[in-house]
Amino acid sequence: MPCVSQALLPPMSSWTLEQVGKHNSAESCWVIIKNQVYDVTEFLNEHPGGSGIILKYAGRDATRAYEPIHPLDALDKNLPASKHLGPLDSDATSLVAQAQQNRKKTKDELRVEDALKQRPPLRRILSLADMEAVARQVLSHKALAYYSSSSDDQMTYQENARAFTRFFFHPRVMRPVSRCDPSSTILGFKSSIPVFISGAALAKLGHPQGEANLTKGAAQANIIQMVSSNASLSYEEIMAAASPSQPIFFQLYKNTNDDVAEKRVRDVEKLGYKSIWLTVDAIVAGNREKDIRSPWALDDIESGRTAFHVDAVDGAVEDSDVGLGIAGALVASDDRDMTWEKTIPWLRRITKLPIVIKGVQTVEDAVLAAEAGVEGILISNHGGRQLDYSFPPLEVLYRLRRQRPDIFDKLEVYIDGGIERGTDVVKALCLGAKAVGLGRPFLYAQSAYGVPGVVKIVQILEREILTAMRLLGAASLQDLIPEMVERVDWQPLLRPKL
Repeated sequence: MPCVSQALLPPMSSWTLEQVGKHNSAESCWVIIKNQVYDVTEFLNEHPGGSGIILKYAGRDATRAYEPIHPLDALDKNLPASKHLGPLDSDATSLVAQAQQNRKKTKDELRVEDALKQRPPLRRILSLADMEAVARQVLSHKALAYYSSSSDDQMTYQENARAFTRFFFHPRVMRPVSRCDPSSTILGFKSSIPVFISGAALAKLGHPQGEANLTKGAAQANIIQMVSSNASLSYEEIMAAASPSQPIFFQLYKNTNDDVAEKRVRDVEKLGYKSIWLTVDAIVAGNREKDIRSPWALDDIESGRTAFHVDAVDGAVEDSDVGLGIAGALVASDDRDMTWEKTIPWLRRITKLPIVIKGVQTVEDAVLAAEAGVEGILISNHGGRQLDYSFPPLEVLYRLRRQRPDIFDKLEVYIDGGIERGTDVVKALCLGAKAVGLGRPFLYAQSAYGVPGVVKIVQILEREILTAMRLLGAASLQDLIPEMVERVDWQPLLRPKL
């Protein structure tokens, strides 16, 4: 059917499934989301995830695919009002509900349901590794592929954690540590431990309550949450889940359109977010093959295929867009021309909030950030999800401490990536970090156990941090100094177990 001008559509108070079903092509593409009909024809080529994913649901109900990865207000913000065509009629609404109720569950859904029933009680979760192991069982294939993916050969992802194994402690003894205080402040806001929830997108992929779990868990544990621009709940919904006076930070992916970016900043400032963390290391998506491959893997799981098969004629070039994966879609509109000279002054003009640069990966850029007058930097390589073979954040922190210790007096320094234990947190603090961020561990925790899982992660880290501090001879965070850690180039010889 040719694309129908909105002006030519007859006035309708509601739509039947037959009427919607006629618009099932790239020339005229309508979809149903939560019993509302939308004309997305003109949006197909603009959709960051490519047109294919939308066309898959052309003329049909797309609610199940849409909801886990889009905030409540996404359609209002991204689709003109003229393309909001109105509701389904009552018969169509009943048929959609009936179809959903009678829908045969996929093999992956059945696997997840069974895994959730077999989760161990939360009291048996003793470490972040334990929590991740449970999450890997209960997460859908799509969610796990997105959360766990990293770029290229995953070397940076692996080395982020391995970097901590190269730093050893020099414990001091005979120091009073019966009273030990791990509390800190981040940009002046109190935190029970020097840990915050680093910005991570699409928490609803792992749990229906998504980012609200992180918000409520952070409030109960008295730590700070950073909310991603690409959260799966709206910024309003997240703030509505917060406790009174709970500090929440905002991770800004700057849109290439300054007006769009400015509106986002002003909106979150008005909502009560307490700082802006400008992300500078994700101007394009890293090559996250696990994320890109996920739809094909799911198809193979459902069909029972166990080997590659050939669809195209031998010798023919397959003309298909493999897409960018979920991650690629999220950053497709981000500004690739940010500069120290232009972007920071622009951000200063439109907000009075503290500014932190997220994604610093060299000593040189840490110095430029200090010269730009921002309040902090987050040394990060995006959890190994961007440029493979970028240096682990702990190694960059170590070099910054050795080469430019004065920077720590000019702004607050944080790191994220590879942190798996309280001892990792303490090593970073010894080298001058004000706090550390964790992304994946909190996504895994809220996916596996909801709010209690988030609180449990904080409890585990607090116990491990306190133990490390006492055994180091440090009664407060101020007692953690560079002389307490040493970088070594040797690795312990692991003896085989008999």
